[in-house]
Amino acid sequence: MITKAKDRRAIEITRPSQPRNAVLYARVSSKEQDKEGFSIPAQLKLLRDYALNRSLSIVEEYVDVETAKQAGRTSFGEMVDFLDKHRESRIILVEKTDRLYRNLKDWVTLDELDLEIHLIKEGVVLSGDSRSSEKFMHGIKVLMAKNYIDNLSEEAKKGMHEKATQGLWPTKAPFGYVNVTGENGKKVIKPESETAPFIIQLFEWYASGLFSLKELDKKARAAGLVYRGTGKPVPTSTIHKVLRNRIYMGEFEWNGEILQGTHQPLVTRELWEKVQDVMDGRRTTKTRRVKHDFAFSGLLRCGHCGCAVVGEIKKRRYVYYHCTGYRGKCGEPYVREEVLEEQFSDLLSRLVFDEEILEWVRDALHSSHAQQIQEHERTIVRLRAEHARLQKRVHQAYADKLDGRIDAATFDEMAGEWRAEQARCLAEIERHETADWSYVTDGVKILELAQNAKRLFGTQEPREKRRLLDFVLSNCSWKAGHITAEFRQPFDLLADTNENAAQVAALPGSSSVKDEVWLGERDSNPRWRSQSPQSYH
Repeated sequence: MITKAKDRRAIEITRPSQPRNAVLYARVSSKEQDKEGFSIPAQLKLLRDYALNRSLSIVEEYVDVETAKQAGRTSFGEMVDFLDKHRESRIILVEKTDRLYRNLKDWVTLDELDLEIHLIKEGVVLSGDSRSSEKFMHGIKVLMAKNYIDNLSEEAKKGMHEKATQGLWPTKAPFGYVNVTGENGKKVIKPESETAPFIIQLFEWYASGLFSLKELDKKARAAGLVYRGTGKPVPTSTIHKVLRNRIYMGEFEWNGEILQGTHQPLVTRELWEKVQDVMDGRRTTKTRRVKHDFAFSGLLRCGHCGCAVVGEIKKRRYVYYHCTGYRGKCGEPYVREEVLEEQFSDLLSRLVFDEEILEWVRDALHSSHAQQIQEHERTIVRLRAEHARLQKRVHQAYADKLDGRIDAATFDEMAGEWRAEQARCLAEIERHETADWSYVTDGVKILELAQNAKRLFGTQEPREKRRLLDFVLSNCSWKAGHITAEFRQPFDLLADTNENAAQVAALPGSSSVKDEVWLGERDSNPRWRSQSPQSYH
């Protein structure tokens, strides 16, 4: 009995651990489909082999093929839903960063699921326990992937700009117009029969000076003004935009330029300008007031009602901000610009860390950069060896054909397959040799920007202050005397890491903040940690 018990324990000890569940994700654009090495089959083979070599159990496979007409990612959404519902599956296998993310929203979505992401060709595994420096560098790669996606739309933007310079409205028709195909085959806009008369009436009513925007809204609703597609009432904010829009008198603004349109205007220039006079409160004078450049214009929304918070000058010298109240009377009081500036400065101070940490993370980025270059070099050596091996096979088969051991048809078939593999090797070699590593430089620049953000904010002109805040922060709101905001990626990681570092430093007997917070504690089992490229060979 004792022997049997020992045997059972021995079996339990030597029994292999249960494989961990993983999902595969592959993505390709229709333009890339024809390129060897980018195809879906090539990606799936890479991911399946990887899972097999590491005893990972594949439970689901998700594939997205994007076309020019449909750029959405249905399978990505399905994968997110699956991972959200099946907590036993925490691993994603994907070829590389730009296959997984198309924008920063994708990054945030997956980050909230607490996953372990294996980026096979980059030799990186990311999880919640990864070092802050590794997470930060991954964030830089995501930003670079987004920049790549943004660049794909540049040609379309150029075409839209060219169309605009010809006087043609280049995108979706504004309210009151509809998109149609003109006589020359080009897309143009023309007045929409149901809503255009209401637009004309709005201008005439408001030019009389007898109605406020809210009164005009009520009058328009009583007359039956609704959105053509949904039948919903048109809000006051839309009416305000309509009355300010030059397109209704024949011009339009595109990329900061005012262009003369070829479409049919709905109102005369005189009527449009009269409406602007009434709206600006200057019916009796033709002298346009100099527009003040408010530092926080367009950045804040009211935390009570969600309307915009705008600036206003009092007594010709003091700048106050207040809720527009477009959705009704709002109880949020006026606030001085200096108060907002102080609170924004406090937010930016969360990004500031000491020079030692800055230099240390910069070194970590460059170190990881060097490791990935080594990975590329090793891969190139392997691919060249594979190419030479295939070439040797072709030569041997050719000798067999000459000696009569195989016929010409068999040689052609075998040589064709080997040469196709050689072409794939050469394509992969070229990709590795021309890899773009600019994200490392950009990552260092972002680090330095974060380090100096508070100082820059305190010394810049209002327009530059606004640009800086918009680059670093999002979803800013003002409520009950306080600003709430979110840091954009990857600045949120820096802010959170600094906060954690401060908490660790405050603990009695704490060890090095760098080691505990930025690098993370070392452990003997790196399975759940981001691993170096060497660990995959």
